[in-house]
Amino acid sequence: MGRYASSVFVVLALMLFLRSTPYGAPPPVVADAMVEAATAFLASLDAPQKSKAAFAFDDANRFDFHFIPKARQGVPLKGLQPAQRDRAHALLKTGLGMRGYTTATTIIDLENVLKAIEPPRTGPNAIVRDPELYYVSVFGTPSSSNPWGWRFEGHHISVNFTVAGGRPVAWAPLFFGANPAVVKSGPKQGTRALAEEEEKARALMLALDAGQRAKATIQADAPRDIITMASQQVSPLSPVGLAMKDMTAAQKQALRALLDVYLARVEPDLGKARLERLQQAGLDAITFAWAGVTEVGGPHYYRVQGPTFLIEYDNTQNDNNHIHSVWRDFEGDFGRDILREHYKTTPH
Repeated sequence: MGRYASSVFVVLALMLFLRSTPYGAPPPVVADAMVEAATAFLASLDAPQKSKAAFAFDDANRFDFHFIPKARQGVPLKGLQPAQRDRAHALLKTGLGMRGYTTATTIIDLENVLKAIEPPRTGPNAIVRDPELYYVSVFGTPSSSNPWGWRFEGHHISVNFTVAGGRPVAWAPLFFGANPAVVKSGPKQGTRALAEEEEKARALMLALDAGQRAKATIQADAPRDIITMASQQVSPLSPVGLAMKDMTAAQKQALRALLDVYLARVEPDLGKARLERLQQAGLDAITFAWAGVTEVGGPHYYRVQGPTFLIEYDNTQNDNNHIHSVWRDFEGDFGRDILREHYKTTPH
C-alpha cells in the first residue's frame, strides 16, 4: 500500500504541475510529432546546413526573435533541397496545425506580392522580398525527456516552440503580420491573410454601448506599431480597457470569438489546452482595449490582455494596410515558466 500511495502521489504531483502551467497539458502526441519531425529535418541536412540550423538549447539566439525583413541565424528555405524543404514545412505543421499553417503560407506568399508592387531596391541594405528567406532553427536535441525547442522565422512570421520533458509545449512569442493586409490589385487581389483578426475585433468594438466603448478606448490615435515590438520579455500593459466581466453575454461571446482566432494559430490540441487553462483561471479578468478609428480602412490598434498573456494588433502603416499581431506570455515566452518548473522537478 505504501508503494501504491507513493505512486499515486507522483502521478498527482505531475498532473498538478502540468495543469499549473499556462499551456495546460495537451496530449503527448503533439510533442512526439515535433520530436519526430525535427529529428527527420535535422537528419536530412548535410554538415554545412546543419551547422546553420542546429544550436545549443541555451544559445542566446533562441531569444532573438523578430518580424522585420532581415538576415537571420538558422538555415533558410532558400538553402534547402525540395525534400529538405518539405521536412521543414512538416515541422511547421506540427506546431501550427493546418489552419495556422495555411495562414503562415499565405503570409509567406505576400513576399511575392510585395516584390511585384514595390519599386526595385539596390544597395547593401536593400530589403529583399523573397518567400524562401524564412529560417529554421532547432535548439538542443529533439527529445521526449530533455528540454529543446525550435523556431520558424522570417518577414512577418515568428513561431517559437519549447518542449520540456515531452509536455507541455510552450508556443510564445507567436507573431503573424500581413503586408498588404488586403491585396488590392494583381492576380492575388482580395487576399487577406489576417482578415478575422481585424473583423472580429471591430465587430466587438461596434457591439459595445457608448459607455463601454469609452472605457475600451485607451487613446484616440492608434500607435504606429505594437507596443511590445520584439522585446525578449514583456510585462502587462496599461491602461487595460474594458474587462470581460463588464460585458453582456453577447459581447463576451464576441471577445471569445476573437480569442479563438489567436488560439487557432497553433495546433488544435495546443489551442484547446490553453483555452481550458484560461477558463479555469476565469475569463472575466480578460480585458479589451482599442485605439484609433472603427471605420474600415482607418488606422486602428487593439489588445486583449489577461493575467498571463497579451495579444497585440496594429494596422496603421502603409496607409493602414499593414498588420502586425502577436501573442505574448508574461512568464511563458520561450517556455521560461515550464523550464523553471522542469528544472525544479527533474535532476540535471
